[in-house]
Amino acid sequence: MKILVIFGTRPEAIKLFPVVRALAATPGLAVRTCVTAQHRGLLDQVLAIADLVPDIDLDIMEPGQTLDRLTARLLTGLGDVMDAERPDMVLVQGDTATAMAGALAAYYRKVPVAHVEAGLRSGDIYHPWPEEVNRRIVAPIAALHFAPTETAAEALRAETIRADTIHVTGNTVIDALHWTRDRVAAEPGLAGGLDKIAARFAGKRLILVTTHRRENFGDSMGQIARAIGRIAARDDVAVLFPVHPNPNVVTVMDAILGDRPNVARIEPLDYPHFVRALGMADIVLTDSGGVQEEAPALGKPVLVMRETTERPEGVAAGTAKLIGADEDRIVSEIFTLLDDKAAYAAMAHAHNPYGDGHAAETIAGIVAHAVGR
Repeated sequence: MKILVIFGTRPEAIKLFPVVRALAATPGLAVRTCVTAQHRGLLDQVLAIADLVPDIDLDIMEPGQTLDRLTARLLTGLGDVMDAERPDMVLVQGDTATAMAGALAAYYRKVPVAHVEAGLRSGDIYHPWPEEVNRRIVAPIAALHFAPTETAAEALRAETIRADTIHVTGNTVIDALHWTRDRVAAEPGLAGGLDKIAARFAGKRLILVTTHRRENFGDSMGQIARAIGRIAARDDVAVLFPVHPNPNVVTVMDAILGDRPNVARIEPLDYPHFVRALGMADIVLTDSGGVQEEAPALGKPVLVMRETTERPEGVAAGTAKLIGADEDRIVSEIFTLLDDKAAYAAMAHAHNPYGDGHAAETIAGIVAHAVGR
């Protein structure tokens, strides 16, 4: 039985490489991988560390490409791949344009779809945008829904998704995190690029920052930049900021932050270096989705610069806190964690609700049973 695994971005690659490995180790399954390269450079970094060579590479991204043009090219390109491959099942992950178009192209050919990280909902179609609608489109199409938590499973049931198609597996990002952390420990040179930064900021409280969400482009990005500047003005604090290459991020940070001694604005990190950075950090400040799952697995408090999150389990558990993108609020919340030991400990020691690192094995077993049946 042939399983076609489709992905195109760095987060998808991180969350799917453990699944690809688990599927490939399952008797009776032939696994083919297709990348759309929706994020070319960032995707390739993960492929390299995971020793994963795609069978098909569409290389779909163009500079300044609009969402509608991207979606059209994904839909037709992935349709051609499915016509040539004739898979028994298509597997997609998350909430990207690649996942949405892959599911839709499979539906047009009556090929069953398995959805990894199914059931995440913010309740607002514009936050995150366009991801909230992308994942809602996949849900009624999918034949198998791999929900990372019971909360995600309940969201699917509320949308009248058949209960027997929903499986709570944990999140595969924890599998990827554990695998990569162990590899970095065995081969320190994989993340040696942070040695100088670690030495430079020794003795300081380190804030790891990531930001790239479309809904924060514009004024909110300026507020984030100003907040980072105020935080880094403290003598006891340093900021490690891998800057997303999108011009809506880079140009704002260049204009507002400039060169500050306590801020290391660096190129995006490959996954081994990012895992090491998480380990080095005292606090994570982010508008990302996956980081809300990864950081708690290492005992790091996460402040989320968004108004809503499709990962409410972390907020409920106390590992993450929604703070929005207001400059004063960001500074206040960071300073509270820096100065209040009890507040810091409450977040750092909270239970991580995202699984035990064996989600990929569970998914592979369910897929094998489904296509075998």
